[in-house]
Amino acid sequence: MAENSGYVYEYLFKLVLIGDSGAGKSNLTSRFVHNEYNAASKPTMGVEFATRSINVDGKTVKTQLWDTAGQERYRAIISACYRGAVGALILKELRDHTESGIVAMLVGNKSDLEHLRKVPTEEAKAFAVEHGLLFTETSAMDASNVEAVFQNISTEVARRLWGQVIQAVPENEDPEHS
Repeated sequence: MAENSGYVYEYLFKLVLIGDSGAGKSNLTSRFVHNEYNAASKPTMGVEFATRSINVDGKTVKTQLWDTAGQERYRAIISACYRGAVGALILKELRDHTESGIVAMLVGNKSDLEHLRKVPTEEAKAFAVEHGLLFTETSAMDASNVEAVFQNISTEVARRLWGQVIQAVPENEDPEHS
């Protein structure tokens, strides 16, 4: 158990709030920690910190919130905030429906370590489908599907840019040596 300013907690969870400027990270933090909302809040400069202890399954957890700036100029600073984090809240403003245009792929790496697997392939595939992501499993160690990952994401980018049907590379096939 740790003690800080008279408050006792059993666990400390570092949680990082990530999102574009104006997405509401600071107000979400303020509402959670102080039950306050400020419609005229100013953009965060760098990182702001807050804590609140909560009960999780009968244990006291101190949540350490890292409210990060959303502006591009702080990206280098913000990346250091992820170190030691055990959770991240990614905020997206619901009234902002612009498409990012980015092609995203969930890559399950280290597929060669089957005996240590914690996430079943079907679960990862379902997650990818639910979130609009491409999916494949790879092993950088034995090179399975490494070529296919980069080929397939590039193919999908090209499809979207050029609006054409392009043949993707089947998994476990190396396009350079076919």
